Amino acid sequence: MAILNKIRQKTVVLILVIALALFAFILSSLFDNKDALFNKSPDVVATINGKDISRQEFMAQVEARNNPNATQSQIMNQVYEAEVRKSVMEDQYNQLGLTVGREQMRDLLSTTYGNSPQFLNADGVYDESLLNQYILDLKNSPNQDFYNRWVQGEESIASGALQQNYINMIKAASNATLAEGELEHKLQSDLVDIKYVSVPYATIPDSTVEVTKSEIKAYVSKNKNKYEVEASRNIQYVKFDNVASLEDENTFQNELISFIKGGEVYNETTKQTDKVPGFLNMNEEEAITLVNAESDAALKFQDKFVYASAFPNGVKDSISKLNIGAVYGPYKDGGAFKITKLLDRKVLADSVQSSHILIPYVGSQAATAETVKTKEQAKISADSILKLVKNNKTKYAEIANEINTDGSKGKDGSIGWFRLTNYNPASFDPDFANFLFFNDAGSIDVVETKFGYHIIRIDDKKNEDTAYKVATIERTIEPSVDTENAVFRAATNFEVAVNDKDFQAVAKENNLAVNPVSTIKELDESIPGVGPLRTLVRWTFEDDAKVGDTKRFETTNGYIVAQITEKNEAGLMNVEDASVTALPEIRKEKKAKLIKDRVSARTLADFAAAENQQVKTGLAINMKNPTISGAGLEPIVVGHAFGLEEGQTSRLIAGEKGVYMVEVTKKTDAVSLENYQSFANQVAAEKTNAINTRLYNALKESAEIEDYRAKTIQ
Repeated sequence: MAILNKIRQKTVVLILVIALALFAFILSSLFDNKDALFNKSPDVVATINGKDISRQEFMAQVEARNNPNATQSQIMNQVYEAEVRKSVMEDQYNQLGLTVGREQMRDLLSTTYGNSPQFLNADGVYDESLLNQYILDLKNSPNQDFYNRWVQGEESIASGALQQNYINMIKAASNATLAEGELEHKLQSDLVDIKYVSVPYATIPDSTVEVTKSEIKAYVSKNKNKYEVEASRNIQYVKFDNVASLEDENTFQNELISFIKGGEVYNETTKQTDKVPGFLNMNEEEAITLVNAESDAALKFQDKFVYASAFPNGVKDSISKLNIGAVYGPYKDGGAFKITKLLDRKVLADSVQSSHILIPYVGSQAATAETVKTKEQAKISADSILKLVKNNKTKYAEIANEINTDGSKGKDGSIGWFRLTNYNPASFDPDFANFLFFNDAGSIDVVETKFGYHIIRIDDKKNEDTAYKVATIERTIEPSVDTENAVFRAATNFEVAVNDKDFQAVAKENNLAVNPVSTIKELDESIPGVGPLRTLVRWTFEDDAKVGDTKRFETTNGYIVAQITEKNEAGLMNVEDASVTALPEIRKEKKAKLIKDRVSARTLADFAAAENQQVKTGLAINMKNPTISGAGLEPIVVGHAFGLEEGQTSRLIAGEKGVYMVEVTKKTDAVSLENYQSFANQVAAEKTNAINTRLYNALKESAEIEDYRAKTIQ
């Protein structure tokens, strides 16, 4: 009872304690989920000048950019940069009230689509009403995708025009005054002649100049703008590639050998053992069928002749000397094993010059909306034209120029030179090619192809040599399932071993190479020596990832086991990385001091004698291009020279490449002009050119950009 009475007496205190406990619980929950507390919504990819880019909008644009030559991350980066540019520029337009008016938009559409045939009237003149009707038809169409694309196109045109309007406005305000023109004239035309002595920094060996880590750190702090870096990670990794073993290669070779010899194969359909003829004893048709059935998918038979130069080095002589029907192999060519059967050999010209007259028919690939001839009618026309032109080159040219619709029109039907070595049946009609290769120069005849009927004439041939038709069964060398399993076990065992042992020591025990990688950034996609591996990059930037953590990752060709070796937070570059550029600069400063401290000379002659250097001459030096002959670009030294009077000698000057002493021998002032407008125009032109290259970068740098891609997009 006494305890209960005390509790009743302290009711207010008890309530406060409970309230504080609940509040602490809520706070701890929020801090455990600090992304929700401090970051934007996971549906926001970036915020630019206060405007959010939603994940849904962003990914829709990524998906719309169908580029087979770019990775997903590359496309995302392109979309991000486009969105940043759009937002940064739109912010400027809005502040200035810039818009594209109706009249300007009409002019822009006229410029963009003025030559489109569908918007030209009967007289071949652009007709705005046709464009308006086209847009209206799109708008009323049941499928709004086309109309939406048109609207997006208009927005893109308007955006480009707005940007150009903005840039033109900035350029218009970027004139130069006559005072700037006079200064430009002086920078170009004030001249100074000098004599000088230089002691190159290279005369002092780097090994004699000690630079401490604290000095590098101080240099970095002094030059913060040069050494500001993003957050990054350093790793080391070991590769476990899925590579075919010697046993795997022997299996491939034995399988190809069985094709050559033939043998008995169990037939699942008939439930009997069938005798299969060997590749060696097959006729051409059977050999081609086997090649297409047994070669890898992309390595089917190509019905063409090739020269011996097309065969792999090391086996070309063996294949070219085969008897027709004989087989060579198995032989290794790159990452594949092959067996090759010689089907035929002929002496063929490498280059053939030809012309054609083409008569398409309805249904042929060369048919147009004006094509009305049936296949039979086209054949009759071709035969009749052949009679007219067979022995009459002039008539051939007239008809070709009149009826051809391809690139040979206006060229007397000529399709130029065609090379056997460039022949690909997939891109050049085989029937057309066969006529060219297997007939003599001067031959002319009707040949049907998928394009229609051609009256082909062979105008010339050159570079005859022996060509070969071969059938090759090719098998890409790949690791077996057993080999892949062994690689997986090796990677897994290594991953387990390095959990409590030194990474490099375990690698050395297993004769594995350790690959270090530094400065991986949060949005990087690829790992040097591995290729795209975004999952690894994300892992290194996870909140709970620590230095020393290891993990196995699957790659396109096996596995890697990686370890985080360093976590570099955003800010100033660490001493090790900064030393690459800081060390030479610090050494240069120290060398300059060493040279200055050991020299007491006050004249060029004394300085040259003391340092075993020569007195050199520099003539007609100006401030616009502060280059000294024999020394190169030395703006600080040239600046000192212009600050001296004729006959005056400088003190020691620390330049870019060494320590200098300068004596001015002559100063020539720029001639005064009545008007400096031409020089003012030069300055204005330089400013205008700078706008094109620097304006957007300056706007982007001053914009408030918060990038959440690393958190919101995998």
